[in-house]
Amino acid sequence: MEQYASHLDPQWRDEFNQWQAKYVTPWRDLTGDSKVRNWDSTRRFDEQQRDGIVAEIVFPNTVPPFFPTNSVVAPTPTVKNYERRLAGIRAHNRWQVQWLQEAPKRRKGLIQIFLNDIDTAVADVREFHARGIDGGVLLPGVAPDSGLPPLFARDYDPIWAVCEELDLTIAHHGGGTGIPNYGNHPATMIVFAMESPWWADRAVWHLIWGGVFERFPKLRFVLTEVGIKFVPEMLRSMDYFHSEMVKGRLGEIAFEPDQILKEKPSTYFTRNCFIGSAYPSPSDADIIREVGIERVLWGSDYPHHESTYPYTRESLRLVFSDWQPHELQTILADTASRVYGFDLDALRPLASEHGPTHAEIARPLDAIPTDATSPAFSRP
Repeated sequence: MEQYASHLDPQWRDEFNQWQAKYVTPWRDLTGDSKVRNWDSTRRFDEQQRDGIVAEIVFPNTVPPFFPTNSVVAPTPTVKNYERRLAGIRAHNRWQVQWLQEAPKRRKGLIQIFLNDIDTAVADVREFHARGIDGGVLLPGVAPDSGLPPLFARDYDPIWAVCEELDLTIAHHGGGTGIPNYGNHPATMIVFAMESPWWADRAVWHLIWGGVFERFPKLRFVLTEVGIKFVPEMLRSMDYFHSEMVKGRLGEIAFEPDQILKEKPSTYFTRNCFIGSAYPSPSDADIIREVGIERVLWGSDYPHHESTYPYTRESLRLVFSDWQPHELQTILADTASRVYGFDLDALRPLASEHGPTHAEIARPLDAIPTDATSPAFSRP
């Protein structure tokens, strides 16, 4: 919070001090000694190198000024709090510029934007890309009660256009920004946990059906931390709907030619979309191959409690022990380089020193660490 204060526009600093004095974080990984993992480069690099990781795409994991919670799960700003919250994410973006410069080859960051004002979002993308955030843009979700147009609306074309122009990947996180307000009930949080993946998943079909990848064919879209199992059935369903639309009707619904995509939905997915698979389980491995290993990026979810840290090697052995070297190279490095722009030649010396070898991963795991906390070890 102290670092954020120095990156706020001056007119917000007094109000920030008042807000900060009252705010109490609900997140376990933002309290106690472990919270410094989110910004202390020495500790972060030390822990991840010992875990076999030498570079990362970084999703925001802290609470920016004036936010009710972590920005990847915070609801869409309202008219009343938009300016205040915008000041908050701009402070994060400015802080991130400085933080990324500590290790530009090893970190790729994401520009945070809101969808409330398209012109402002486009201007912020341009500004923070020019200042060095070149990993991509973090796309918020659009909840049905947010008052904003859905992601399949053409209102957002200027955002897609600037991302394509600047060669910036669009990343969407399976957190909660697109989730409606469930209210305060005893079952609220478990229903949130069960349904939040669906609210994130739908960004894929919204963009595909909205013709985004038809109008912006060079755009890259990554859906992260949502699992992988939904993808094959989603694509089969979408291709079936498309085939019926081509015939002119889907049940009782008629379609005009200008409503029908030129290609099958699966074609756009294969060309433009990727899945960030956080802590995959053994049952995910075959589905990753079915989806296409070149469409999937492995993730540890560090520094969360559910991350594979400090047992990343063990989780890889559990899931990928029968995979060939070129398959592992694709899912653990090459696709991340292609999607987010990492320089693998620059990273190779570090990877040779710290990264796991194929021989290590090829040794099947004989016992799960008793203190492992990642779902990678507990899911089927």
